[in-house]
Amino acid sequence: MNCSPTVLLLAAALLLAACGPPAPAAKAPKVDPTTEAWYAQSTEKLTGMDRAAEQYFQAGRSQEAASIITSAQSLQTRLLSAPRPTLAAMEAIADLDRVYGKMLVSNGYFGEARLLFQKNITRWRTWKPQTPETERRLQEANADIAECDKHMGG
Repeated sequence: MNCSPTVLLLAAALLLAACGPPAPAAKAPKVDPTTEAWYAQSTEKLTGMDRAAEQYFQAGRSQEAASIITSAQSLQTRLLSAPRPTLAAMEAIADLDRVYGKMLVSNGYFGEARLLFQKNITRWRTWKPQTPETERRLQEANADIAECDKHMGG
């Protein structure tokens, strides 16, 4: 059988193409974690833990409050893993930092508390859209910082 050079080149090109890497698989779109059931459930759970820690702290039961805060931090981290946390989640996240900061202030750890309150200032200063509630929370965080600074001599 006598093949023309064009047919041979075409056959060689097809063989070489077949040996190349496979076409990349289509990437599945990333799922927004805030739309998943666990996210809302985790937000509710953290909100409840915040309330309980605050109540224990106000009642002078710091050990119980500290235990809740410690166990809630992994939940807080998980909620923060979302690229754009929901407002409800951000409120729960900020509330945990606030009660923890207040405990630190009561124990004389003003610098550590100030760092937590500064996170809340950043959260509420940059939150979009601003609402009366986010503005109230920003003012609260600024007052918390002022309290720390008063104790630190600033």
